[in-house]
Amino acid sequence: MTFKLGLTGSIGMGKSTTADMFRAMDIPVWDADETVHRLYDIGGAAVEPVAALVPDVVEAGAISRPALKHAIARDPTILDRLEKIVHPLVARDRATFLENQAAAPLVLLDIPLLFETGADGWLDAVLVVTSDPETQASRVMARPGMTEATFAQIRDRQLPDAEKRVRADHVIETKTLEQTRADVAKLVATLTGKGADDA
Repeated sequence: MTFKLGLTGSIGMGKSTTADMFRAMDIPVWDADETVHRLYDIGGAAVEPVAALVPDVVEAGAISRPALKHAIARDPTILDRLEKIVHPLVARDRATFLENQAAAPLVLLDIPLLFETGADGWLDAVLVVTSDPETQASRVMARPGMTEATFAQIRDRQLPDAEKRVRADHVIETKTLEQTRADVAKLVATLTGKGADDA
């Protein structure tokens, strides 16, 4: 039985870096954001239905995320209809990933809005990555085009870090790469060990 570990964390907490450490240990990783990018790209399953909903967001055969963001800002009712298109496609992609990895003892599902979307209800455990507010802010503000206002807006949409940590089964503090890598290795050993024992 494959153990499904969910990974989440607020912006700037080191989630992508941590997911890469699982990949480096040959743990299959499904990435919700990457899936949406694929669905919006040329030939992606979301292009046609989203284009039917908002025709002016298609550029060179793909959905332009900036144009889509502007369209939603102009008409917030688009968001609900967009989610009705995209969420089932994302769920189907995730189901295919899980089918393909049925023999793996452990898989990681990288889901930014994990608690916000209720994914903790079907996962076997949740890992939250965290850091101190100063480190988080310095990481986020170093991103190209990031502003204080955008950072605040993103943070407001996410469940507070303290609440995520309380609801998590496992917490890794991403202070240094070495320490984070060691904590990931320890968690993988624990979870795959459990899987072996259960088998």
